[in-house]
Amino acid sequence: MYKLIACDMDETLLNDQREISPKTVAAIKKASQAGVYFVPNTGRNFLTIQDNLETLDLVQKPDQYVISFNGATIVENKDLRVVDVQAMPYDVVKQLFEIGLKAGVCIHVYTVSTLYMWNVNQGEIDYLAGRVDGWEEPTQQDIAFLKDEPITKIIFNIDEEAKRHEMHAYVEEHVKTPLNITYSSDRYIEFNDPTADKGQAVVRLGEILGIKPSEIIAIGDNGNDLSMIKAAGLGVCVANGRDFVKQEANYVTSADNNHDAIAEVINKFIFNEE
Repeated sequence: MYKLIACDMDETLLNDQREISPKTVAAIKKASQAGVYFVPNTGRNFLTIQDNLETLDLVQKPDQYVISFNGATIVENKDLRVVDVQAMPYDVVKQLFEIGLKAGVCIHVYTVSTLYMWNVNQGEIDYLAGRVDGWEEPTQQDIAFLKDEPITKIIFNIDEEAKRHEMHAYVEEHVKTPLNITYSSDRYIEFNDPTADKGQAVVRLGEILGIKPSEIIAIGDNGNDLSMIKAAGLGVCVANGRDFVKQEANYVTSADNNHDAIAEVINKFIFNEE
């Protein structure tokens, strides 16, 4: 029996209106009432999904969790208690930051509590509307002020896929420290510490809860979801997911994120309903 569902947010749980549909809400609540953990596993800050947790009756609940920053942080919903942080070395973030500045891309730098952004463009503002409530835009073109803060990830907004791959190759050539490099939302290249990915995080949370990887369902759509899809007993890609993710999944939903893909998974694999 599956005891934990780890689920990506954007383009997976959320529809294109950035909402969770009533049918999916009902399915998640039914699973939670049956004792199955529903754990959002997102690249975003846990603070940005509190309204979604409220919709699911999971906000401020003890012994319920969110995995954020691509696995860099595990947080208990009650009092937003940080359970685990896998931060990046400052010198590595600084090197990546300088690469991003030189390339002229929009840069996100995340601490546990705050998103800082440089070179913000209108397309990025439009995409983040309804997903991220706020961020800070420092005037200085350096991150020295973050030297003593735990930095969970840094990402670049690069809209063209070919250019994301070019940046990937450039970073691998010039940054000698190992990194976890992934893609998300068909607009970002993301950099985390190698100890931080969605798969390692959900396995760590499973160990805390006494749940085996074989008892976990992981659902996602893009490259930063691959690690959890591979780590889980049942790895699922939604119908709107990328083809390379579908190839790695044990199951691909018939429905996409706009048509209750998550409810499909819960009904089929938790309650054995077709």
